[in-house]
Amino acid sequence: MEVQLGELIEQIKKEGVATAEAEAKAIVDAAKADAEKIIEEAKAQADKILNDARSETERMTKSSEDAIRQSGRNLLISFRESVSRELKAIIGENVSAVYSSEALAQIIVNIVANWANKPDAEDIAVILNTEDLNRLEETILVALKEKMLKGITLKANDNFDGGFRIAVNNGSAYYDYSAEAVVEMLSNYLSPKVTELLKEAE
Repeated sequence: MEVQLGELIEQIKKEGVATAEAEAKAIVDAAKADAEKIIEEAKAQADKILNDARSETERMTKSSEDAIRQSGRNLLISFRESVSRELKAIIGENVSAVYSSEALAQIIVNIVANWANKPDAEDIAVILNTEDLNRLEETILVALKEKMLKGITLKANDNFDGGFRIAVNNGSAYYDYSAEAVVEMLSNYLSPKVTELLKEAE
């Protein structure tokens, strides 16, 4: 009886140890699986963080490069506009200087002489502002007389500051040589040339 009891106890011990070992193995296996899963998730998360960081760096780099390019374009445009403004101001000063001098009378006479030679030009009128007309009328009339140019009338009109306009054929056509028109014309002519020079300098 004691032998059977001892065997029974031994059997219980063996089964208990086997069960404990099986449970321990199951716990270890589960822990290993959980650890591997955590490691895989951590690796995936790390890869995602790295990829996101690379993408963000590339985006920021591209954005910075685009901003630098745009700033360069804006600076160049601003510089060209500044040069154009300066050019227009210089042209304006020179035109004003010529138009406020006695040279204006000779310019008018030369242009009128060219118009008078056109077969379809009749009833030529030179229009100046009142101040210039009073200042230059006598000089212009004498010069026209010397060139044998008759039938040309001088008129006053204060709708423009300086320069003159020519009306032909009873005012059916006007040709604008006012200071503003000449400055605009010269600026439009010179600005593309200045732009080309600036492009060559880039």
